[in-house]
Amino acid sequence: MNKFITLSGIAAPLPMINVDTDMIIPKQFLKTIKRLGLGKNLFHDLRYDLQGNIKNDFVLNWDPYKSAKILVAGANFGCGSSREHAPWSLLDFGFRSIIAPSFADIFYNNCFKNGILPIKLDQNNVDQLIKEAENKKNLTINLEEQLIIQENGNSILFEIDPFRKKCLIEGLDDIGLTFKKVEKIDDFEKNVHQKYPWLI
Repeated sequence: MNKFITLSGIAAPLPMINVDTDMIIPKQFLKTIKRLGLGKNLFHDLRYDLQGNIKNDFVLNWDPYKSAKILVAGANFGCGSSREHAPWSLLDFGFRSIIAPSFADIFYNNCFKNGILPIKLDQNNVDQLIKEAENKKNLTINLEEQLIIQENGNSILFEIDPFRKKCLIEGLDDIGLTFKKVEKIDDFEKNVHQKYPWLI
């Protein structure tokens, strides 16, 4: 998993509430277990018409938002089913952080496991950042300082669990965390084999 320390760029505004995981990545694209290639189908029904043509009325089809790495969204983002394909598709599109007033719990947890930083802010701050995004202003997210820095120099402090913060900064997913303890695991297995050789 890639490390997350700082992130800068244009944020894409998506002031919609209750964006569910089927809207993020529709069910017909869940046949794969690969994390790559899902970005092209992110928000499929909002980005494409029934013939597969790009719609001109959706923000992620406009420059410069096509290459945005930060998404500013409405409340209860990621609700619905627990599909991990939702954060996979967001990450594959290029998003590394999502800012919203609230998230569905399972989606929120899945973001951290896939290297995406979900940030919860109060509605007033989210509304302010949506306006900044609509005006194509840059944002910088400093995870170490837990700050969102606006182009005018103003900053917003955000909260994050210390363990999750550490994992993002060090680029550790569940597998990475396990590998950090591989020596202890090997020692444990060696001791078990010596004490109970019939279990081999």
